[in-house]
Amino acid sequence: MVQRVVDAEIQHKLAAARTRLILDKPFLGALVLRLPLIAADASWCKTATTNARELYYNQDYISTLGIDETQFVLAKQALHCALSHLTRRQHRSRRRWQLACDYAVNPLLINDGLQAPPGTLVDDGFTGMTAEEIYHYVSETEDTSKTQKQDTKSDDSASKPRPDKGDQSLHQQARDNAAAAAQKLAGRPAELTVQQQEQLAIQWQQRLAGAAQQAMQAGKLGSHMARVVDFMLQPKLPWRALLARYVTASARDDYNYSRPSSRRGDPAIFPSLRSTQINVAVGIDVSGSINNHEMDEFIAEIDAIKGNVRARITLLPCDAALAAGAPWIFEPWENLQLPTSITGGGGTDFCPVFTWIEQQPLHPDLLVYFTDCQGTFPAEMPGYPVIWLVKGKQPVPWGQRVQLN
Repeated sequence: MVQRVVDAEIQHKLAAARTRLILDKPFLGALVLRLPLIAADASWCKTATTNARELYYNQDYISTLGIDETQFVLAKQALHCALSHLTRRQHRSRRRWQLACDYAVNPLLINDGLQAPPGTLVDDGFTGMTAEEIYHYVSETEDTSKTQKQDTKSDDSASKPRPDKGDQSLHQQARDNAAAAAQKLAGRPAELTVQQQEQLAIQWQQRLAGAAQQAMQAGKLGSHMARVVDFMLQPKLPWRALLARYVTASARDDYNYSRPSSRRGDPAIFPSLRSTQINVAVGIDVSGSINNHEMDEFIAEIDAIKGNVRARITLLPCDAALAAGAPWIFEPWENLQLPTSITGGGGTDFCPVFTWIEQQPLHPDLLVYFTDCQGTFPAEMPGYPVIWLVKGKQPVPWGQRVQLN
């Protein structure tokens, strides 16, 4: 059996596609430049893939694509790296995670003006969602044919573009490289260690920031890509640790200077440490965008924290109005749990929670609101601290925003 070698014409097409990305989409082009392009054996690489170090491609697959579609394939793999999809998988199923990542990335590239190849996974229902959020809605055996974007195939002339003068040097270099040696197709690369993955994730975050800055200076960073960059570069700490930090900071461990009993015979007043119970209001978005598993996880975490800091919890589920029967109040020694009678699924309005609090004689020490932030906010910030635990990418007008994902 004769081992196939790298096809020079395929290299020409890849070089031309990469050059056009650099000129037309400098953000994506800068990311693609970080990945060496390696022809892979068809036994393991059916289309294109990456390990965050190299981009592997199937020559037969690339030969069927037009130059515009080839740009999409290169940009897609580079964006997977820039978004740290390799390290974000963690315990999740590989197959489902790959599908979720594709559903998250493909619309970004299409909205940025790139042409998707036939069979590209697109579902409008996932628009604006992260791969972690999409993961819950896909299955191992998903029939992708139902959600494929049916693009018309490019003609033969498109699949073999004529290089312009600006691409001549790149094409000649590709020819020279192919002619210099009979380069064999690459086998499957070894799995990266956890430490290698983490190091690459840091490198790609730096590359993401640098590419975005260059593209913004050139005035060629689209609004969709800009939002993704902002989302990826914002500080990320575990939401449980952040929540515990805020609740603990609200707990008033103070000194008591009250006069002791006269029976002690000592007129001096010595301070004694006194821990005071705090009151925490918890708003929960039950409009339908937060699933039951996420709400149970959130409630369990609040319950664990409140026991450690002696917190009374006032539970305020709300969609467009407070849930019937709300509020539910739990003392520090009571287990916190969602009532089974809560109904929701309507629109989202945060105002009823704040209106109810304003009508009470005492304001809470802290309000924690668990939501996707796709709703109506009160016009003014209240006089007590507010933490928004956000599932998704939506901003908040005031208060402390903590990213849930």
